[in-house]
Amino acid sequence: MTHTASLLVELQVEELPPRALKSLGQAFADQLVRGLQAHGVAPENAVVTPYATPRRLAVHVTRVAARGADRRVRQKLMPVAVGLDAHGQARPPLLKKLATLGLDEHAVAGLVHADEGGRAMLFHDHVEPGHALQQALQAALQQALTQLPIPKVMTYQLHRRTALPGWDSVQFVRPAHSLVALHGTDVVAVSALGLQAGRRTRGHRFEAAVDPVELADADSYADALRSQGAVIASFAERRALVASQVQAAAQQAGSGLLPLADAELLDEVTALVERPKAMVCRFDAEFLEVPPECLILTMKANQKYFPLQDAAGKLSNRFVVVSNISPEDAGAVVSGNERVVRARLADARFFFDQDRRRTLASRVPDLARVVYHNRLGTQGERSERVSAIAALIAQKLGGGTLREQAEQAARLAKADLSTGMVGEFPELQGIMGRYYALHDGLPEPVANAIADHYRPRFSGDALPREEVGAVVALADKLETLVGLFGIGSLPTGDKDPFALRRHALGVIRILIEKKELNLRLDDLLDISRSAFDVQIEDPTSALQEFFLERLRHFLSIKYLDERAIEAFAAQPGRGYTTRADFQGFPTSVVNAVLANDPQFLGDIRAKLLAVSQFSSLPEAPALAAANKRITNILKKSDALGDARPVDEALLHEPAELALHRALQTTVPQANCQFDAGDYTASLQTLAALRAPVDAFFDDVMVNAEDAALRRNRLALLQQLHQAMNQVADLSQLA
Repeated sequence: MTHTASLLVELQVEELPPRALKSLGQAFADQLVRGLQAHGVAPENAVVTPYATPRRLAVHVTRVAARGADRRVRQKLMPVAVGLDAHGQARPPLLKKLATLGLDEHAVAGLVHADEGGRAMLFHDHVEPGHALQQALQAALQQALTQLPIPKVMTYQLHRRTALPGWDSVQFVRPAHSLVALHGTDVVAVSALGLQAGRRTRGHRFEAAVDPVELADADSYADALRSQGAVIASFAERRALVASQVQAAAQQAGSGLLPLADAELLDEVTALVERPKAMVCRFDAEFLEVPPECLILTMKANQKYFPLQDAAGKLSNRFVVVSNISPEDAGAVVSGNERVVRARLADARFFFDQDRRRTLASRVPDLARVVYHNRLGTQGERSERVSAIAALIAQKLGGGTLREQAEQAARLAKADLSTGMVGEFPELQGIMGRYYALHDGLPEPVANAIADHYRPRFSGDALPREEVGAVVALADKLETLVGLFGIGSLPTGDKDPFALRRHALGVIRILIEKKELNLRLDDLLDISRSAFDVQIEDPTSALQEFFLERLRHFLSIKYLDERAIEAFAAQPGRGYTTRADFQGFPTSVVNAVLANDPQFLGDIRAKLLAVSQFSSLPEAPALAAANKRITNILKKSDALGDARPVDEALLHEPAELALHRALQTTVPQANCQFDAGDYTASLQTLAALRAPVDAFFDDVMVNAEDAALRRNRLALLQQLHQAMNQVADLSQLA
């Protein structure tokens, strides 16, 4: 058995883009190991440890062989009749094929005769020697580097004294300075990006005890970097350390202070430091008069600080900075960061004060100078359309104050786009509009609607908090969908520049989760289409199909990740209580409900639960199969439609009489339960029809020769079909 040992591969580079570091590190490890396994030198159950710091990508793999195992290979050559004559001698085509394999006529006796698909074939059995580690790693390394998810490639020149022959310039995410490849204690002679592999790497820029760090073997990599290079190589370990240090610093800063939870910021800070050191800083309390969202975004986006808040969620004037150095006296680092953040917060306060000198209403005309789309006009024209749609939706919900507030909020919703604060921080659009609306003395529901009309912005985001906000959010999203679909600007494949899928999902969630609105999708599309005075095609049919597919996707998957579930379920009035509420429904159940093309989405979850429970009943398979049979019969007879009256005088067979009586008894009760919204009870009531339905199909000929009997029996099946498919198309369960 060939020698095995741990393998360590490291590429030491200049500072990598922090937002991409985590994915780059994982992709480098995954691709490299996949290549090693494909060449047979790494086992499927190898333990793989990825490493990623601002200045390196690395991977440690256990039980890597110095040479892959030999493989027995059977190669198909040609049919026996083509390769051999009647005396078993090789024909020219076979000799030519053997020559390409480096063989001659002496190999004919060793060929294998085997049957394949009823034909006698010739095969050549041989042993392929396993790949040497150097050959396998070279190929795997080249593949891994070319398939990295690099956000933007750099081109740089190599130093003539250190570059390998033939290398002049290199394209990579950042300039690479050294390559390490160790198999146990031995260097593997591979190269990449103009670099020859060795055993030396670089530690921390300022705090390494030894430079360069010489690695004795693959297994000592992380420990050597930590002790000699002052670097924590593991991204996961460094992330956990940053989190614990920030938490400890927050407790040190004041009783009850907590850092704002932000997984993306934690990842980004982890990608900026090789040995973290958390320190507490503060800013002047007078800046707390600025909306906290502005201060938080300034600290997080610009400076990568962790803002601190008290137990009630109120922002404090303290924050945590994570440094990449650990000075004996942290005062200089703290004061430097406080000086920087003071200037940043002063800018935010300036924008806030300047913006409030004008009312939101006075900014609305500014939107006429902002182009929304060359075929759909300006943002001002778009705001007018959104306002008109919102007014019509509100009128449908009762009008009065709701219509007045929805119309006003829709007209002002985009006005903050011309403010200095939103110009500096586009992420605050809507949020700042709310503050400025409150400053102008507008009603709180109007101000909240200005902020909430963007919701939900992502999977698991909160919905608008009030009815006014829900109306404006629907109007805004529907205007976008109708307008862009109306000019043929549809999403294709993975390209969706106007986020139309997200807009459609937002409409779906509002209609499902705020079912008290009692709005139908088809009515909303008609309302939205009526608001356009520019020339667009009627997008209703395409949008109905688009919404149906988005709805199918929404219902069929677990659409929230673990973090989103906790935040989402904790919101008041959510109505969902268990994790199972977020699980996707079976495809057959989703298809059954969506086959009826539902337009009121508020009860779709109840229908899905009802069909799910019905599908588990012992009667369900037979009734689903019967329903499919009925559908096919009615389609072939052109009788699939509204139920016709049944003439009892023409019911002669006992089985059809029994089915008619069962319908007379069962259907009124099921209809009452359906009208009351108890879809589960309605379907369970209909389950009692299994026996008479089975008997009907066993004993009754539907397509009787007598035309009157045939029409009457089809009418009976029409009534049955209509009763069974009110909740869902049960034939989809067959």
